[in-house]
Formats: sequence, structure tokens, C-alpha cells
Amino acid sequence: QVQVVESGGGLVQSGGSLRLSCSVSGFIVDYYAIAWFRQAPGKEREGVSCFSSSDDSIVYADSVKGRFTISRDSAKNTVYLQMNSLKPEDTAVYYCATDRTLMYGYCHPHGWDRSTEYDIWGQGTQVTVSS
Repeated sequence: QVQVVESGGGLVQSGGSLRLSCSVSGFIVDYYAIAWFRQAPGKEREGVSCFSSSDDSIVYADSVKGRFTISRDSAKNTVYLQMNSLKPEDTAVYYCATDRTLMYGYCHPHGWDRSTEYDIWGQGTQVTVSS
């Protein structure tokens, strides 16, 4: 069964850190692009970061550049999102996603953050940053 499962969310104070995990099953994470999205209450889902499988390139949303780092552990078939210097506006449910129809997927700088590009989603993990 193809699925992605997020974990690692929680409550943290402003300025703190969290590391989210996206555990993949049913496919090899090296072969598919993996993206992180988030959705705050009353807001649209937005792209946070994406790890390409075609060339290992990475993209970030401007709002998280310099604070968040995406990485991949092939041995564990897992993608991580290290989040540092967290702000209250980072509060959201965080999701990981992939497009299982596209091997060697590329996170195109113009389009990687469209949720319609991905067909496999996890259930999400809540991140709450208190001020």
C-alpha cells in the first residue's frame, strides 16, 4: 500500500525548533519528489518545501527560507523537515505529499507548490507555535 505518514508535530514556543518526519511505504522515496505543505485554520494549503528525486534539488517557500531544512534519509525511506526559529505564523497542520505517477519527479520552481500536483497525502501533523 502506497502511503506517507507524518509525525513529529507538537507545541513549541516562539523561537523553538521541531523536526517533522514523513515516513514512506509502498514506494522508494529516492524515486519520487516529496513535498511539505501546511494549512492554517481559515487559510489555503500552501507549499513549504520540496525535495526532487530527479536531481536532489530543493525548493523552499520564501516564508521559511533560512529557517526550515528538508532532507531525505534513503535508508529509512523518510523525508524530514527541520524547522528552526519557529514563529506563531508557522502554526498549521503540516502534510507531506508525493506524485506516485511520476518517477524521478522534479520540484519545478514554478508549480511545485500546487497541491493538485500530488496525489498521495498523509493525514497531517499539528504544529502549534506559542508567542
